[in-house]
Amino acid sequence: MPRCLSSLSVFVTDTTQLPSPASSHTPPDLALSCLITMTWIVSASSLLVAASIVSASVFVPPPPKPEPIKVVELPLPPVSANTAPGSCNAAINPHGTGCVAQIGGGSTTATIGIMAQGDFLPDSKHVITMVTFVGAPEAPDSASIYDGEQIILVKTDGSTFPNGDSWKCITCGVPAANRVGMTELLDYPQAFNDGKRILAGDNVIDCGNHDLASRHCTPNVTFVHPIRWETSALGDGYGGKVRELRLHPDSVHLGFSSFYSNNGKLGQHAYFSRLQFNPSPTTGLPLVPRYDLVNVTSMFDPDGVQPISSNGKDLRVNIDAITVGELRGFSGRGHEAIYIGFPVESSNIDAFAIHLRTGKIRRLTSHPEYVDPIHVSPDDEWSVIEDTRGSGRQMFMAGMRGIPPITDLLTTSVTTATRNNGPRRFFQPFLLDRYGDRGNYFGQKINGPGRGVPGSGHVNDPEWNAMAEPRWSPDMTKIVYWQAQTISPECGGNNPLRCYPSTAPGGRTYRLMMAKLTSRKPKKLSPVKEASDEIPWGRPYVPGSLVTGSPDVAAGKFTLKGKVAGHASVNLINKAGTTLIGTVAVTYHGYSDDGKAFINGWENVTAQSISATVNRVHWFSNLVQTRRDGYLATKKTSPNGFHLQLDVLRNFFNANGTLTTTINGVVYRQPLNNA
Repeated sequence: MPRCLSSLSVFVTDTTQLPSPASSHTPPDLALSCLITMTWIVSASSLLVAASIVSASVFVPPPPKPEPIKVVELPLPPVSANTAPGSCNAAINPHGTGCVAQIGGGSTTATIGIMAQGDFLPDSKHVITMVTFVGAPEAPDSASIYDGEQIILVKTDGSTFPNGDSWKCITCGVPAANRVGMTELLDYPQAFNDGKRILAGDNVIDCGNHDLASRHCTPNVTFVHPIRWETSALGDGYGGKVRELRLHPDSVHLGFSSFYSNNGKLGQHAYFSRLQFNPSPTTGLPLVPRYDLVNVTSMFDPDGVQPISSNGKDLRVNIDAITVGELRGFSGRGHEAIYIGFPVESSNIDAFAIHLRTGKIRRLTSHPEYVDPIHVSPDDEWSVIEDTRGSGRQMFMAGMRGIPPITDLLTTSVTTATRNNGPRRFFQPFLLDRYGDRGNYFGQKINGPGRGVPGSGHVNDPEWNAMAEPRWSPDMTKIVYWQAQTISPECGGNNPLRCYPSTAPGGRTYRLMMAKLTSRKPKKLSPVKEASDEIPWGRPYVPGSLVTGSPDVAAGKFTLKGKVAGHASVNLINKAGTTLIGTVAVTYHGYSDDGKAFINGWENVTAQSISATVNRVHWFSNLVQTRRDGYLATKKTSPNGFHLQLDVLRNFFNANGTLTTTINGVVYRQPLNNA
């Protein structure tokens, strides 16, 4: 198998702004087999994008014009299809610097984590990436160090390191004495501003006084230190489990998320902390040099305003409620935290920004499809997101706009999990300006325009799915992201979706991509000011304290008044023998928040918690939305209802019955089971 070339594989795409919505699209039952064309599939009026994504007192400029973007594939180490020891030989890699796995990239359950692209280094010329090396010879062969999950640097300008490779392994061969306490988690690698350290999973990789990309940064001078969060009142044990770690732009603070279980359900809170190096800890494990998370603040206040609340018999939707679900990072200058929160519109999962000092919230996205990975540019003027928009994946439940998020009291655990088919994502990368979705503007598809030919391997091949998470270069002229190809069992065999052979080097099922914003000039910004440890709207975390979720709205019958017209009659019913809401029944009577679209009809949802991660919903819906201009939308279930069971950690769609949304005659059906 030939060795990867150090030169860049180039795809040029003349990307354009997403066109105005059209009135037709690929038949929904076929469109779900792959990403549909990016020609928009509903009328502009049907999207009803809220004009309130920013305060009315703030000037919102017209959407930006499309800009030229060139997409290139960055080089990775050569591929070994055989994982047996010694299979990575000189015929594949004559430099003896390792081979990576052929099948992986998160494409299958067994290989999630085989790759995880991260940040650019401060020089904007190197990208940090986690890869999995296979086929290394046994020790004492010098190439034996190229084994398992490791952190590498990848050149982005076509140049090479002194040995002729386009990559350099940072963690390969680090002596055991230099990595005592290191954990296996190396995802989301992020660069510190000094160019000498990397956050990888819950570890900090440190090359001392040397730049990571320099020839002086060798295994013997590299150290890996674990990160510890104190959650015990006694200060003992290994501390709490952290996930989705995000380095603040000041390189001093760290945000993270953590799961908890409450009343038999899985929940998640986000936290803000200071990273503090502890060279000689005396309490807690491991007793090795480590980074402690200190001055930890929870971004959740159980006594704060909740997204749904009641006042007597009136029900309220509080769009300014602070609902930081999963932390996705920070704004470029570090003033805001970026997160996925409770929906503003039913079943529509969006990204938000909240100011760390004031608690002011901005809604960054409003398209009815699902968004999750997001990274804000260093100057705060742009965001790169990965979203299912254009795929039709979520439209069967979220396509009707302006429905208040009442049933979401029960359904968010499943509406957030329908976006995937197991390990397969339906994401593609989009460029959005600071003001987000508005009018007919839904960003510029970075690897567009449109949907390419399935199996072609081109930059816009819909069988290559964007994975978390995209990152800006510090000079703001480049964006890096990675993709995984759809492979069995998410296609082929008993699955109705077709599989295609990989066209990537060595038949790899994952690839590292870089978008060059060719009309932009490099920017150099002043250093980010160090953030305060305090978040006034948060709650200081006390080790050993009980972590709880949001308090449920009390059961009862309520009225939700439309902001402009009509109302909804709401009945919240507890689960038998508990004080937890188990059924939400809503009847709409000419309900309207904008005075343009009016909702009539009803929805009834009952939820069951099979386990902490497995949820089942029984959904009945018969909604009609009309406008004076003739617009007509419906959201209806089959006569026996729509019954969906999902494990939020596995995301395999499994439903009986149907839930269908129709917008001006365009029908959006649910995905096929396991597809």
